[in-house]
Amino acid sequence: MTKPCILCCAITGSLPTKANNPAVPITLTEQIESSHAAVEAGASIIHAHVRNDDETPSSDPEKFARLKEGLEKHCPGVIVQFSTGGRSGAGQTRGGMLPLRPDMASLSVGSNNFPTRVYENPPDLVDWLAAEMRAHDITPEVEAFDLGHVLQAIRLHAEGVLTGRLYVQFVMGVKNAMPVDREVFDFYRHILQSRAPDAEWCAAGIGAAQLTINEWAIASGGHTRAGLEDNVRLDRDTLAPSNAALIARAADLCAKYDRPVATPAQAREMLGLRPA
Repeated sequence: MTKPCILCCAITGSLPTKANNPAVPITLTEQIESSHAAVEAGASIIHAHVRNDDETPSSDPEKFARLKEGLEKHCPGVIVQFSTGGRSGAGQTRGGMLPLRPDMASLSVGSNNFPTRVYENPPDLVDWLAAEMRAHDITPEVEAFDLGHVLQAIRLHAEGVLTGRLYVQFVMGVKNAMPVDREVFDFYRHILQSRAPDAEWCAAGIGAAQLTINEWAIASGGHTRAGLEDNVRLDRDTLAPSNAALIARAADLCAKYDRPVATPAQAREMLGLRPA
């Protein structure tokens, strides 16, 4: 198998704090430095959230603007992917940074349960976020927490609501959502590849599932995500020293399965993104 594997680094997220792991990058400077090291380790996509000074999640477009500027300066060519996830804001505030024209943005196309809340993605908000992405030439990365989300993504892409190369990420291991299940994982792949053969896919595992999902995805010819947003440990007893360490671990799996690690330029070509 010679297809390059795209490694996405989810650097911060909305939940992990310094108390969970001191390596979690909170300030913009920390995020840029952590991203640079992750790119050096093999990441070609930086999945970004921003935080307030007290570590709480933010949807402030000014913070996103400064982060994007720093990433483009210090990680030339890297694919910048902003999160429109629901933990960072409510309603249309979740897409307030989209006029900044990142290369990509995450998009959840349906609702589901999270550990202590309902992750709400009502159809009118999904349609608005998708319209903003079309208007600003942003390729969505569909975050699928359930099979219905995969099917919805295929339908929305066929109808032109989602434009660009269809890119679906299977998220597994969130409590109360889809567990880590190999049969389900393989069925996700089958459904996407049979019904949207031109689509690309990746997979993300939460917590201890990160390494398992990294390996399943890489061995199956897909792409994968790692980083401190999803998992703050190397193992039960060891905190991850950095985002770069988690990306390096995924890169080692690429070598195990004879998958080249995609450069940012290769990732842009595979995902049909505009040049850097």
